[in-house]
Amino acid sequence: MYLILIGCEYAGTTTLAHAINEWAQESLGTEFKLIHDHNKLPDTKPHGPELTPEDIAAFQQLSPRLTEVIQRHNLYYHTPWASGSAENFMGIGLYFDELVYATRYYGYGGRGQDGDRTVISRNLEQRILQFRPDAVLILVEAAPDAIRKRMAQSPHPYPVVPESDVEHIIRRFQEEYDHSLIRQKFKLDTSTATVAESVADFAASIQPYLTESELLRLALRQGKAG
Repeated sequence: MYLILIGCEYAGTTTLAHAINEWAQESLGTEFKLIHDHNKLPDTKPHGPELTPEDIAAFQQLSPRLTEVIQRHNLYYHTPWASGSAENFMGIGLYFDELVYATRYYGYGGRGQDGDRTVISRNLEQRILQFRPDAVLILVEAAPDAIRKRMAQSPHPYPVVPESDVEHIIRRFQEEYDHSLIRQKFKLDTSTATVAESVADFAASIQPYLTESELLRLALRQGKAG
């Protein structure tokens, strides 16, 4: 599987990604060895040791131009570049986060600027569709009131989206989901659903996009469980 989960901060993309990984282990006997969640800045938990407050402060001092270069390299690094790779991949945000957040909060990526994220994102999507035609795009949605409640109850140490921008950011992710070249896609609404309910919705929605071997493994494991 090649999954891309997108959505407004606090919609639940990270929580759901880890829950989907557990589902894949239990239901398919496979896993996503790494969950790539590097595109909301600052990326406080890269693969390896968590960044220290000093690391984060140093990153935040970078100019928009330097940040743009680092993130552009990050995007291309997490995009398939050769055929024949069947490894499971789960990415959160990826170039969609850059499309929505970069111009509004990070100071780069606008139309006609160096590193124009609209141009780069379309190039990346074409590469994904060339080398991983099995890619599935998942828009994780939540109502504005649900997002604001989560902001108040469990605030992130380095939040991206201010409360006043919630409706705008939700709308922007919807627009980029609609404009995406990836046609295998569906939505999950986490507004009132528990994590278990959202995973059940995922399990039902992903089935049309599973390979024959994945469907066979799913049936075998369900048979054993029954």
